[in-house]
Amino acid sequence: MLFAHINLIDKDFQYRENQWVGVEGSRITYIGDTAPDEASAARMGKLYDGENKLLMPAFYNAHAHAPMTLLRGYAENLPLQSWLNDSVFPFEAKITPEDCYWATLLSCAEMARYGVVSFSDMYYHMDQGARAVIEAGLKANLSDTLIAFGETRLKDLPLAENHKRLLRYFQGAEDGRIVVDCNIHAEYTSNPAAVADVVAFAHEHDMRIQVHVSETELEHEECKDRHDGLTPVQYFNNLGVFDGPCTAAHCVWVDDADIEILADRGVFVAANPASNMKLGSGFAPLAKMLERGVRVCLGTDGMASNNNNDMMQDMYLFALLPKGDMRNPALITPQEALFAATRQGALSQGRSDCGMIEVGAKADLCVLDISGPSWTPMTNPLVNVVYAGHGSDVCLTMCDGRVVYEDGIWPTLDIDQAKYEVSSRTQRIISEL
Repeated sequence: MLFAHINLIDKDFQYRENQWVGVEGSRITYIGDTAPDEASAARMGKLYDGENKLLMPAFYNAHAHAPMTLLRGYAENLPLQSWLNDSVFPFEAKITPEDCYWATLLSCAEMARYGVVSFSDMYYHMDQGARAVIEAGLKANLSDTLIAFGETRLKDLPLAENHKRLLRYFQGAEDGRIVVDCNIHAEYTSNPAAVADVVAFAHEHDMRIQVHVSETELEHEECKDRHDGLTPVQYFNNLGVFDGPCTAAHCVWVDDADIEILADRGVFVAANPASNMKLGSGFAPLAKMLERGVRVCLGTDGMASNNNNDMMQDMYLFALLPKGDMRNPALITPQEALFAATRQGALSQGRSDCGMIEVGAKADLCVLDISGPSWTPMTNPLVNVVYAGHGSDVCLTMCDGRVVYEDGIWPTLDIDQAKYEVSSRTQRIISEL
């Protein structure tokens, strides 16, 4: 594809008008003020008219539970522990592998609709998740979940064989679109020995780790009671979780000492402002983290607690909440918010050649329609993207050079069947409870 006369947000998160951007195969091969030569243009194929459009890096959802699309609207107005133990866990016990496939496929459709090309997922039946992601044409870092109570070790759980199977069949599949990670659900749903087992396995197989950390005040304080005053960050740090690449989701209740550890160990923190606010957990101290140099990215969390995959909604909250919390309107620039939602998310997944509009980078792109009234005037285009834009403004999403959504059409999947399957499967599960 050759994007012609299109405005763009470049690799330095600066706005540039009337550009030409060429894509060949899975990568960006041309960026310029003028059209490429005739031979190059011919290789790029379809010409895309960029009038009243804005081209930007696609979004990377750094924390998700894609199959939880099945629970959208199911468990509402409940505190997290009751939400989890009384509603979510019983529902999840009824979810089959095929349920996970269809729910992940619909999540992929929704993400593509909102300009998301890749997500980091923590759940179960990840072979079915991989199947859905591959069919949808997206990317994902997929991780099967460790929950280990009592003295249970990794070797005692089906997860041990699941890890090996996922590595054998899916690690690096589809030219690297599928990456297999490890994950630890949380401190309160695991034991130190099992956590150490997962860390050892991840190091042995050069895998990244995903983990929930300090999502609620209760979780944070009870961890200190159980482990001689150690916070979840300190606890996981002592067990080696942060010795390799790690994404810690939420981090709402971290203290200053925790932030120092997260920064010093290079941990990626996946902020989930919509989910955390909806569950009444609060929100992460983003301004403090960014000031200290923590690598903050952005996620939606699951659809039982958000309830949508619109990353632009989360980006808006990411930029807005610290200003109100600290009473400082200068906190969180549009560039910082966009970086967290795009490039930093890609880096959290180990995708170093993604998340930016640069020659040689993967062609992970989304196009926004900026002809609507909320986009005028364009006094500061980046401010418009963060504070006036919506996921509904996305009119094209491209992953690895392949269009996965354009103007109400999903060329890689049957959206009506996916919607039907998820709706009927949710009804079945509710009837079984």
